[in-house]
Amino acid sequence: MFAVVLLILGGCSNKNVDTLDAVKQGVIRDIAKNVNIGAMDVNVVSVSFRDKEADAVVSFAPKGGTPQQGMTMNYTMERQGSEWHIKKRGPSAHAAQQPPGAGGATGGGSIPGADSATLPPGHPPMNGGTTLPPSSGGGAQLPAGHPPLNGQ
Repeated sequence: MFAVVLLILGGCSNKNVDTLDAVKQGVIRDIAKNVNIGAMDVNVVSVSFRDKEADAVVSFAPKGGTPQQGMTMNYTMERQGSEWHIKKRGPSAHAAQQPPGAGGATGGGSIPGADSATLPPGHPPMNGGTTLPPSSGGGAQLPAGHPPLNGQ
């Protein structure tokens, strides 16, 4: 009888850790060792749970900033007891480089369709377009000591 009561009580005390919040807490705990997490807004965009592992897409932005100022990271998480821990990190993407209409945090590492409108001012185009104009043309100048572009 005593064993049955323990089994019932043990089953009631197990809490479900397959939640976005539990994964978020695991990411925050693990990266706080190396990063000032207090300066960031951290959001779990999506999680796919598989037994004791999960694939998570997590967005990071400056506290009070916009998603375009941040980035997303892909993590493989591992459940250890009742906590999630980062097992490995996947590719990241800066939200500011997402194609227009992508909605910000996709978690992919590539930037298909990115154009100059989504890049910071003065950034050279990423779509095979024209390169930076020469410094004598009044356009953007290269830093001192920078080698010429396109062998010029």
